[in-house]
Amino acid sequence: MGKFNGDGKREMPELNTSSLPDLVFAFLFFIMMVTTMREVTLKVRFRTPEATELQKLEKKSLVTFIYVGQPLPEYQAKMGSETRIQLNDEISDVDEIQDYIAQEKSSMKEDEAPFMTVSIKGDSDTKMGIISDIKQALREAYALKISYSARSTNAKAE
Repeated sequence: MGKFNGDGKREMPELNTSSLPDLVFAFLFFIMMVTTMREVTLKVRFRTPEATELQKLEKKSLVTFIYVGQPLPEYQAKMGSETRIQLNDEISDVDEIQDYIAQEKSSMKEDEAPFMTVSIKGDSDTKMGIISDIKQALREAYALKISYSARSTNAKAE
């Protein structure tokens, strides 16, 4: 039988916190799996051009990015305001693209390297001469699958 207090009040039982570390670990694991970290610190500013016919890239792990645009204001004193090419975290020249592609291919699995896609994220005001130079360097590096990043226009094609 239970004990009764003389005044008739019951005490509140303590909260069981023994499963709390399991819940915190499960929540932390969920957050780690869902979030993605930005791998590249952008040093160039680009406003992607608009397009009507867009297609999403299937496997993001096979995509290598080349950023083209004017340097951000904090880098303009050092690099000027001309259009620049950014490979990973470094401002580079067109001559360095072949080495960059070779390095990216070597970091992939051997069977996935032929399916690598190079995505050019260029500013809409970038001159076509720079894009042509990049494409030529990609041809010489045997990176023939090229994608151009763009944002969608909401106008429907007729």
